[in-house]
Amino acid sequence: MSTKHNPYELGLEQNVANYAALTPLSFIERAAFVYPEHTATVHGQVRRNWAETYTRCRQMASALQKQGIEKGDTVSVIAPNLPEVFEAHFAVPMSGAVLNAVNIRLDAEAIAFILQHAEAKVVIVEREFSEVVSKALKMIAHNPLVIDIDDPTYEGGELIGTTDYEAFIAEGDPEFAWQPPADEWEAISLNYTSGTTGNPKGVVYHHRGAYLNAMSNIVSWDMGRHPNYLWTLPMFHCNGWCFPWAIAAAAGTSVSLRHVRDQDIYDLIREEKVDHFCGAPIVLNMLNNAPAEMKEGINHKIKVMTAGAAPPAAVIQGMEEMGVEVTHVYGLTETYGPSVVCAWKDEWNDSSIEDKARLKSRQGVKAPMLEGLMVANPETLEPVPQDGETMGEIFMRGNLVMKGYLKNPSTTDESFEGGWFHSGDLAVWHEDGYIEIKDRSKDIIISGGENISSIEVEDVLYRHPDVMEAAVVAKSDEKWGEVPCAFIKLKANAKVDEQEIITFCRNNMARFKAPKVVIFGDLPKTSTGKIQKFVLREQAEA
Repeated sequence: MSTKHNPYELGLEQNVANYAALTPLSFIERAAFVYPEHTATVHGQVRRNWAETYTRCRQMASALQKQGIEKGDTVSVIAPNLPEVFEAHFAVPMSGAVLNAVNIRLDAEAIAFILQHAEAKVVIVEREFSEVVSKALKMIAHNPLVIDIDDPTYEGGELIGTTDYEAFIAEGDPEFAWQPPADEWEAISLNYTSGTTGNPKGVVYHHRGAYLNAMSNIVSWDMGRHPNYLWTLPMFHCNGWCFPWAIAAAAGTSVSLRHVRDQDIYDLIREEKVDHFCGAPIVLNMLNNAPAEMKEGINHKIKVMTAGAAPPAAVIQGMEEMGVEVTHVYGLTETYGPSVVCAWKDEWNDSSIEDKARLKSRQGVKAPMLEGLMVANPETLEPVPQDGETMGEIFMRGNLVMKGYLKNPSTTDESFEGGWFHSGDLAVWHEDGYIEIKDRSKDIIISGGENISSIEVEDVLYRHPDVMEAAVVAKSDEKWGEVPCAFIKLKANAKVDEQEIITFCRNNMARFKAPKVVIFGDLPKTSTGKIQKFVLREQAEA
């Protein structure tokens, strides 16, 4: 080993003058300083600029600390895409706490598991979800502080908290001197993914990764300055793919959308001159099939980013024919959302619209801030040939990979085995270096952008008194991308039809997870009695 003296190390120490921990919280501070009057958030009659939004975030952070919230505590939010959720992406980590944005489509049992596992000290809930959250709170052992979001645009729902959001932040200091993390490796947020088991896994993000993926979004999507971003993508999905922080970095405008409906989307695109939004292929398909009159009066350039189940080329083509520029990305909860992008090349500009759509339907190459991406043999980690035919597993590494799974070291170690993150997705590697997913090694069903665990659905099916055996696989669906398809062997003399099974599932779990198709008969098995799901997948598509 060389003992050569390195002059670049002598006396050149890291200090507060030349080093600061990366944190996306710095983005809102800069936006408020440089563009204080620029509109930051829009929701109905509410319009706030960056100075006002930054002040509210500081007040919220201060109020949380006054309630005894400390570094490492969890603050959960269960609400649609509202300004309060946008603010929480800054306010909660400013207080030192970790933000846990919960999937609003979950049932009470799943929410209770998350609140218990995360040890949530504060639960912020919007009145539309007060009923399901009330049930969840009765199932957990501790009593978090409950804060209501009393949104005037929603009629109905109870107020279940000890205070409401506006009253709570009014107790905070508008000049609160928040501190950036001492270490950029500190946790900033906690996101739950269903994984391959019924109980969700808690994916931990750090400040460094959130900062870098926000910047990666801006660079890979060429967002520029002051983008008008519409929230068709839920902020509970990987912290909205880190776009709350990206919007602040670009000093853009966050346009809220409670429910994803075609009329509302087109209206806001017109009224707020929305030029960027994200969404699963099902959202794009809904917009494609909207009546022509709904699309009238939109003449400005619009960019959409899509991911989830691989979007059919026809869906991409439909958007492009409307003049909407589609960027296809790929990622997982464990990679802060999009970490792979189908980067466009100028030489493809002269391709037919059909060929462009086919090219864009591939998952792509590593995003600007991802260090490593490969398709490799899952056992040996040897990269597969870039021939567009040989299948392997997708592996990633770098700053856009999670810190790990909360309270689950064995699964964390397993996912990082060999120094790469194991995605569990099977793909081919094309000659030009672009990857394309072909299958999933996990039995996750991605329906309308939502992950559905086949095991969780099977657990419910097995609760039915007439079900002997059950297996659930993904079935292709034109609207949802994929839907759960249940194969069931009934007990002797049982007489149950498809609708009864579907209704039973809807009554015992989140409705979107229930099977859309039920097929009765014997289930194919291996010699050891394991159900052969690959056979069932073929039958589901037949």
